[in-house]
Amino acid sequence: MTVNLNLPEMFNAADYFVDRHIREGRGGRTAILCRDRSLTYADVQAGMNRFGNGLKSLGVRMEERVAVLMHDTEVYPQVFFGAIKAGAVPICLNTLMRPKDYEYFLNDSRARVLVVDAALWDLVAPFRDSMMHLHHVVVTNGPAPASTLAYDEWVAGQSAELSPAPTTPDDPCFWLYSSGTTGQSKGTVHLQHDMVYAAETYGKQVLGVKEDDVCFSAAKLFFAYGLGNGLYFPFNVGATAVLLPERPMPDAVFGIIQKYRPTIFYGVPTLFSNMLVSEQGSLDGVRICVSAGEALPPDILKRWEKRFGVAILDGIGSTEMVHIFISNRIGDIQAGSTGLPVPGYEAKIVDENFSSLPDGEIGTLLVKGDSSAAYYWNKHEKTKETMLGEWLNTGDKFYKNEKGFYYYVGRTNDMLKAGGIWVSPIEVEACLTEHPAVLECAVVGAVDEENLIKPKAFVVLQKGYTASEALEKELKAHVKGLLAPYKFPRWIAFVEDLPKTATGKIKRFELKQ
Repeated sequence: MTVNLNLPEMFNAADYFVDRHIREGRGGRTAILCRDRSLTYADVQAGMNRFGNGLKSLGVRMEERVAVLMHDTEVYPQVFFGAIKAGAVPICLNTLMRPKDYEYFLNDSRARVLVVDAALWDLVAPFRDSMMHLHHVVVTNGPAPASTLAYDEWVAGQSAELSPAPTTPDDPCFWLYSSGTTGQSKGTVHLQHDMVYAAETYGKQVLGVKEDDVCFSAAKLFFAYGLGNGLYFPFNVGATAVLLPERPMPDAVFGIIQKYRPTIFYGVPTLFSNMLVSEQGSLDGVRICVSAGEALPPDILKRWEKRFGVAILDGIGSTEMVHIFISNRIGDIQAGSTGLPVPGYEAKIVDENFSSLPDGEIGTLLVKGDSSAAYYWNKHEKTKETMLGEWLNTGDKFYKNEKGFYYYVGRTNDMLKAGGIWVSPIEVEACLTEHPAVLECAVVGAVDEENLIKPKAFVVLQKGYTASEALEKELKAHVKGLLAPYKFPRWIAFVEDLPKTATGKIKRFELKQ
């Protein structure tokens, strides 16, 4: 199934997502709520234009990169769309990385300009002078150090009028660096039409985002999932986005929901689990919750619906596909399943020779849809391995049941064999989290005394439970009682927390080490 966007030959995404609303009479509608600040679409347009003109005053040309290292504030959309409108290419950088990572991102991308929050300046300051491609640093939301530009003063001197750059639907639009769950991050290049495609398919046809919706995403804007949730899904229809600069801890999230009463709330399984632990808070006003990043354990879904009376739509997306391409549906949620392909996307499960597999058999998931990235920057071989013509190799293991629902069983390199039989870490983890003592867990392969691979579980306990040999035996027996005996974890390590990427995905490769 394909979706025809009917975009004009000359098309600029910033014009579509911002200027269009002013032309169509929605300039006075609230676009962004952040802390105690409120911006209309007309406000965003003016800020976007000033930033775009600022880039042009620095000599930034079409297709040159602008790195964005910012917390989620009302400035972010103005910077993101301002760069696009000027013809530059914004790169959304993860705010939770280390200096060496930013040095890599800036060198790899050859970004000409960096826009950085004052609170994050110390992460790039040590190597600022050694950057051969970085010519200008603009500092937002705080004082600007010497040799940098102060955002507020700089944009105040720019014109609020700007014509969109003469881009086409297939010009580079923005980059996202992959989360690096399997190694070094890759610059993933998206085109001007990609956000529109995702918004018109998943945003409209699955979530039903409308003009009167208020969208709040705990997942941040630098994350592909968060960028859609908190920016271009609401901006596609003239709705309102709520932004949270701080970390999305349960108390802060409940506070946002109480204050702004969002109608759509986007989270990740770990956050939903932690919110269930909290005894306070409600979801008043929320009509639907959305989950991605990791498979949603059925037990969390069950407890969430029982406590809050609101469903969670679990789905899977990727940086390469820009957002969710398989999802459950409102009114048709299959617990434990990732759902059905989103309208406009196709999926198939294949073996190692890329031959399609019958229902019930585990294989690698391939997906096709017109939001797919064009390529990885400077990663020719990796591009060829992943982007197979119209199809994208997700590297995820799935099976499909007779009703067409897809079930995630792990990353290709996370699967393990016990006694010669494949074991899905996701299945064992879901079983463990059904035990009342388990808050969250991760299962990986470990070597026994005979040099054979067996499941090992790392377990974070709920409050009120203490690690002990007796509890370890109880958890093993719990899994044995519900799953095939060969799947139970031979070892259980009780830990305070699990290593995760900033997008909430468990770093299983670290646990294996």
